[in-house]
Amino acid sequence: MVEQLKAPDLATWLRDETRARPFLLDVREPWEFSHCAIEGAVSMPMGGVPGRVEELDAEREIVCICHHGMRSQQVAMFLASRGFERVFNLSGGVHAWAEQVDSHMPTY
Repeated sequence: MVEQLKAPDLATWLRDETRARPFLLDVREPWEFSHCAIEGAVSMPMGGVPGRVEELDAEREIVCICHHGMRSQQVAMFLASRGFERVFNLSGGVHAWAEQVDSHMPTY
């Protein structure tokens, strides 16, 4: 089971200097990522994840991100099936982030 992470909770985590920063895996398409992204996120479109899974650190906490949280949930479940134990899904995706955390982030 993949843990769901709400946007305000991720924001709190990212501000917490006593906690290791998670790897922010943005699985949206390049045009989406170029339109808006959470600072520090790394773009790896969903379709490319299976071929690039070896680039990810299974020991690190990974937060999967997409537009509304559906594609990222699928990627998070895929990673969990490959032995990644510290995987989270950003519930509501960047849309929730723009609504609840960063009102200056462009939406689409």
